[in-house]
Amino acid sequence: MYRNSLLDKLDRKIGRYALRNLMTIIVIGTAIVWLLDMVVFQRTGVLISNWLYFDKYAILEGQVWRVLTFVFVPEEYNMFYFALSLYFYWLIGNALENEWGSFRFDIFYLCGVLGAIGSGFITGYATNYYLNLSLFLAFAILYPDYRVLLFFFIPVKVKWLALVDVVLLAVTAIFVGWIERIALFVALFNIALFFWRIPFDKIRASHRRRKWKRETQRKDNDDPFDL
Repeated sequence: MYRNSLLDKLDRKIGRYALRNLMTIIVIGTAIVWLLDMVVFQRTGVLISNWLYFDKYAILEGQVWRVLTFVFVPEEYNMFYFALSLYFYWLIGNALENEWGSFRFDIFYLCGVLGAIGSGFITGYATNYYLNLSLFLAFAILYPDYRVLLFFFIPVKVKWLALVDVVLLAVTAIFVGWIERIALFVALFNIALFFWRIPFDKIRASHRRRKWKRETQRKDNDDPFDL
């Protein structure tokens, strides 16, 4: 696991106050909103989500709950795909919490939420889609060889799915407007904030391996008993 000295210090001091099972709470909250949407819409034609998604101007007029409730707005209303997405987000969220600990995972998610809120007040647009995508990318970085069943029968390593996602995001960033582009960049910045050390650590590790090989070869060449 990649460490951060500042987060390690904060974890030791206030980690005991961290919210446990955060992703379970998010998943249950989203499921409740989805269920309310389905029931209320059938009876009244109104979606509860319309009162929960991020709306800059509604927030400024007093509907302050939208600052947080947008994270519970469902991305999908097809029952099968909704249940599948919830299970997947629950799986990767709990895996990250088990790897990092509750405090670090809470900070990661909170940074993503704050980034989405900040971009939302700038552009008027905020979504939990890119926030959830950042969870998947973090999971792929930590567990690149984890296998999932693509189309329910093709085993694929998560790192390849993440690579496809990155390519699609790059294409998306080219063709969408600046409002959605900013929301995308903010989510990716959260990934960079937590994983920026990885490439540097790999470069240092590669340098150490090459140095060790050179020293080993030099010692072998200098061996006086070498015939």
